[in-house]
Amino acid sequence: MTQYAILLYAPAPADVADMPAEEIEAHGRHADVVEELGGHIVSGHALQASTTATSVRGDTVTDGPFIEAKEVIAGFYILEARDLDHALEITKRNPATWRGGVEIRPLLG
Repeated sequence: MTQYAILLYAPAPADVADMPAEEIEAHGRHADVVEELGGHIVSGHALQASTTATSVRGDTVTDGPFIEAKEVIAGFYILEARDLDHALEITKRNPATWRGGVEIRPLLG
């Protein structure tokens, strides 16, 4: 089995206080997806708002995300799948795909 990082993107700001009710409801469905996919999810975490980020480039440290974007990384999963098609099949069930986006990348190693 190959491990994939599933990066969950959400419209900025990804702060619960600023989210519409529909998005908060979708976030609540993540627990259902994790339970449903049981053996495929190795780990996963939601991230605090992008305003809590600190970026490092060389010797330069800045508050916040380094680049400005309309979307921010809101969380991630590490999952195991047979191949990319299987990872896509699993990931399409994720509620993050309805308003934000999801990026799938195989892990090195």
